[in-house]
Amino acid sequence: MTASMEAAVRAEIKDWLAAEWDPNLNLVEWRKRLVSSGWGAPTWPATLFGRGLDPALASIVEEEMRRVGAVGVARSGARNLAIQTLLAYGSEAQKHAFLGPTLTGQYSWCQLFSEPSSGSDLAGAVTRADLKDGRWIANGQKVWTTSADHADWGLLLARTDWDVPKHKGLSFFLIDMRQPGIEVRPLRQMNGYASFNEVFLTDAEVAPEHLVGELGGGWAVATTTLMHERSHGDPSAAKPTEAGGRQGRVYDEEREEIAIATEPYGWYPQRAGRVDLVLERARETGKINDPVVREEIAKLLVLDRSAKWTALRARADLAPGEGLGPTGSLIKLVASHVARSAARVHTLISGADAMLAGADAPRDGVIAEILVSVPAVSIAGGTDEIQRNIIAERILRMPKEGNLDANRPFREVLKNPVPGTR
Repeated sequence: MTASMEAAVRAEIKDWLAAEWDPNLNLVEWRKRLVSSGWGAPTWPATLFGRGLDPALASIVEEEMRRVGAVGVARSGARNLAIQTLLAYGSEAQKHAFLGPTLTGQYSWCQLFSEPSSGSDLAGAVTRADLKDGRWIANGQKVWTTSADHADWGLLLARTDWDVPKHKGLSFFLIDMRQPGIEVRPLRQMNGYASFNEVFLTDAEVAPEHLVGELGGGWAVATTTLMHERSHGDPSAAKPTEAGGRQGRVYDEEREEIAIATEPYGWYPQRAGRVDLVLERARETGKINDPVVREEIAKLLVLDRSAKWTALRARADLAPGEGLGPTGSLIKLVASHVARSAARVHTLISGADAMLAGADAPRDGVIAEILVSVPAVSIAGGTDEIQRNIIAERILRMPKEGNLDANRPFREVLKNPVPGTR
């Protein structure tokens, strides 16, 4: 990378921003300018909303955008999962139809994977999609679906063939969430939030051109989506553009967009264990002087720092455009260990008070919220057991665990019955 190339890119983006950036535009109109120019996703191909820049040059674009306070493209919530999945498996028509409106924020997304009848066995999904009169008709139930209540489109994993082994009979679709055949119901959690939904599909329609990848190839597509989910980080951490207190319509609309996208994730910092509160709590309770507590705090902080370094090292080793792959499972599993260790340390520090909720509880109930939220980190995005299997098979190259159903037609596999599937 030469200095002249860097200078040329910097000069070009500076000139473009000087001519086009206006904080009084509405958010979508500004992002349409950004996306059509290629500056919104500069490392993408020029034929696909990008400029084909090296990541090192893209960092210059980001720097100049920050300098003037320009808002970037939309990637909050499940949008990034949709983007990465379509980049990997979408047809050219799908990429052009969906990536642009997703980057501008016109399309929001949800992920229709988990089902009440299959638990962690995602490949055991029984939501079905049948081809009738040239269109796919989907019937079934999905669960733990974040943002389904306001999503425009869904990433749907459904069974299209019951007479092949379970991993081979799944297909991946893009489904319109605004149609009459889809009903969304919120689920109330034990920590008081209702971040997730169950989704009922009754003769919901999918256009044939919205099949992603090959028919029966849904497992590979879904695996890619999950790898990005496991390594994407905390969705609640999305922040509005650092604009130095500047005012304008585009900033107001961005703040509103991020508030909607991150609302379901308000408890995610507690789910991660709130390591950041441990030393403060130890000092304010006097437990910092307890040698046993001090030792457990030290173990936790070492584990937390090691986990962060591991994630940074894994991302630094990636080639441009490459996904984390099975390394995402390693990062997720370590995060689960950190969260559970943090919950134990918070319990040591607060004692019985950790069970109190409300205004009179430690940290206005945040400590209690940590304890009831942490178990979710070992389940969401694939249980710890699933992550260990992935690490063993795909990183350590250990032999696969025996599976009596691996080669049996799914129709013959024992499962929790769902009406209309047999």
